[in-house]
Amino acid sequence: RDIFCAPDQVGQEIDGILDFLSFVYGIFGFEFELALSTRPENYLGEISQWDQAERQLVDALERFGKPWVLNPGDGAFYGPKIDIRMSDALHRKHQCATIQLDFQLPQRFDLTFQNASGEGQDRLSRPVMLHRAIFGSLERFIAVLTEHLGGKWPFWLSPRQAIVVPVSEKFVDYAREVQEQVFKAGFDCDVDASDRTLQKKIFESQTAQYNYIIV
Repeated sequence: RDIFCAPDQVGQEIDGILDFLSFVYGIFGFEFELALSTRPENYLGEISQWDQAERQLVDALERFGKPWVLNPGDGAFYGPKIDIRMSDALHRKHQCATIQLDFQLPQRFDLTFQNASGEGQDRLSRPVMLHRAIFGSLERFIAVLTEHLGGKWPFWLSPRQAIVVPVSEKFVDYAREVQEQVFKAGFDCDVDASDRTLQKKIFESQTAQYNYIIV
């Protein structure tokens, strides 16, 4: 989502975004790299605004404490940005997240807010817009996550949390009762009611990447 804030709040907002991004990517086990993309050849606005914006991003990256690199001239036409490239299990790089600082849209839409000091028109200040994308395209993020995990989804995210494998067909009804208890506990659960051997059922459940196999 986008964030509107006062110019003197930009630093703390970017700090919060970077901390949130680190928390989210840590849940999924992603390592990531940071790059600061600066003013491109074709840009909007004044150079002084760009210089100020780039300094604010540099300061935020330094406070964050993680190594970062400079990517000259690769910023958006409306403002500099922090690009985040995450690494999957095969060490391939993917860019999903980005943090973009935008002085141009608030100016073009003539956006203002009442500040805490001044009188009349002096009380009106121009906000700054932060474009925040943690996942980027959610569909692409899920695709990258699927490859990263290799089908071995963590239990809380797994589409196949558990399966009940009865030792023979005569225990299928009891297996259904166990399934119902798992459902009531708030988890997903299947039953293998086929006539295959127990060894074959367990093998296929393992192949299907169930987190738990209840025999």
